[in-house]
Amino acid sequence: MSDQQQSLADLQHIKQMMERSSRFISLSGFSGIAAGICALIGAWFANRKISCWTKGDCTLDGLIDQGGVQLLNDLMWIATLTFVAAFISATLFTYLRSKKNGLPLWGSATSRLFWNTLIPIAIGGIFIIRMMQLGQFELVAPACLIFYGLALVNGSKYTLGEIRYLGYGQLALGIMSLWFTGYGLYFWGMGFGILHIIYGFLMWYKHERNN
Repeated sequence: MSDQQQSLADLQHIKQMMERSSRFISLSGFSGIAAGICALIGAWFANRKISCWTKGDCTLDGLIDQGGVQLLNDLMWIATLTFVAAFISATLFTYLRSKKNGLPLWGSATSRLFWNTLIPIAIGGIFIIRMMQLGQFELVAPACLIFYGLALVNGSKYTLGEIRYLGYGQLALGIMSLWFTGYGLYFWGMGFGILHIIYGFLMWYKHERNN
């Protein structure tokens, strides 16, 4: 190996060490795919509940008699279970990749990524809860997409840069859905489901396929 080649190899090694210390690079493409599948399943169940209530076929479940209160409770449970399933599956695949690469799952880079994504999501959650209290349910899906997109863009500087484009996609869908409020669940499914699956596949193809 020539001196020039050795210098290039050393520079590449230094660059990798700096990235490992400043960025969380163990995100797995399978995490995105799994989260997207969970979101699509959750959207399917939510759509069935809403269709059942709209058509008046849910009398036995108490949806008609309670004026939609039971429907709202069911949708909240679906959303909660969907989030828990997506979080667990994403964390599992990320842990497996971290272990494979010999990197700790939690470190300074992970902490920075966590806090920079948590703050927009937490504020968005408070905002959405207040909207629901005011009966602005048609804006819940757009708000979810917009605040999640902001969280991804904000946290992208502490992880793989490609996640920024996933954030841009979420923001675009969230803004568009503001003018198609009757189709919020479909935009929600496209953002949290289809976009996550596409992103996960591209990340696997780019960073994990050869491994």
